[in-house]
Amino acid sequence: MKILAVDFGDSRTGIAICDKSEFLASPVCVIQEKNFLHCANAVAEKAKELQAELLVIGYPKNMNNTIGERAEKCKNFANILQELTGLETVLWDERCTTVSAHQYLNQTNTRGKKRKAVVDAVAAVIILESYLGYRKNQMK
Repeated sequence: MKILAVDFGDSRTGIAICDKSEFLASPVCVIQEKNFLHCANAVAEKAKELQAELLVIGYPKNMNNTIGERAEKCKNFANILQELTGLETVLWDERCTTVSAHQYLNQTNTRGKKRKAVVDAVAAVIILESYLGYRKNQMK
C-alpha cells in the first residue's frame, strides 16, 4: 500500500511516501505554505498525484503524553485532509522526529539553506518509517 506521511508545520510541511511493498520510505518534498487551508489543499493534491492509499499525519504529543495546542492543530489538519482526499488518516506520534532529522542531517554534513529545505521531508520519512515498522510488527 502506498502510504503518504506528513510532517505538518506552520510554515513548512514535509512529505514522504513509501513504495507499494511498504519497504522503502522516501522524501518527496517540502510544501512552503503558511495558510492552513492552502497547505491542506496542496497536501491533498500531492496525495492524489502520488496515488497514496493512506495518510499518516505526525501527531506531536507533549513529552508527558498530553495533547497540546500543536497536536490539536495537527488533528484538525488530518480531519481536513480526510475530507479532501477521502483517504483514511492515521495520527502517528512524532515526538522528537525533527530532532532526529537534524541529527541525520548533521551526519551528512547538510547545512544552511539546504538543511532548512529538507529537514521537514526527512522528519516525514522518520514518521513514515516508524509507522511502517509498527505495521510490519502488527502483521506477525
